[in-house]
Amino acid sequence: MVGLEALEAPHRLADPAAAGALFACLVDEATEVMAFAYLNGDQRVLGMRHTRSGAVDRLVLPIRDVAADALAFGAAAVVMAHNHPSGDPTPSVADREATRLLARALATLEMRLLDHLIVARDGITSFRRLGLL
Repeated sequence: MVGLEALEAPHRLADPAAAGALFACLVDEATEVMAFAYLNGDQRVLGMRHTRSGAVDRLVLPIRDVAADALAFGAAAVVMAHNHPSGDPTPSVADREATRLLARALATLEMRLLDHLIVARDGITSFRRLGLL
């Protein structure tokens, strides 16, 4: 994973729109890029990490790294996002399974996966809004 950064002036991710604005930069990526925002109990961003999947058409979720980062930041929650270079923000079966796996892994650490966003030219899809989280 690359791009770990702590934020000095954390801002609050109060809803999917705020999270979507934070991750909007992923829309122009040619390959799938995952991004994770680590939040405190007030949903303020403590830090972020971006990583490339290495594949154009699939998501390889680094659950151990996400959990390690969340613990290092003392996070209470995580928001995940990734892009779909195809332009279609519809979640795939693999996206849904990866979300379930990460949510379960974080729950064992007493943390929540607040949302998983798919960012694409045709819009942003929120797993929370779809009722998938």
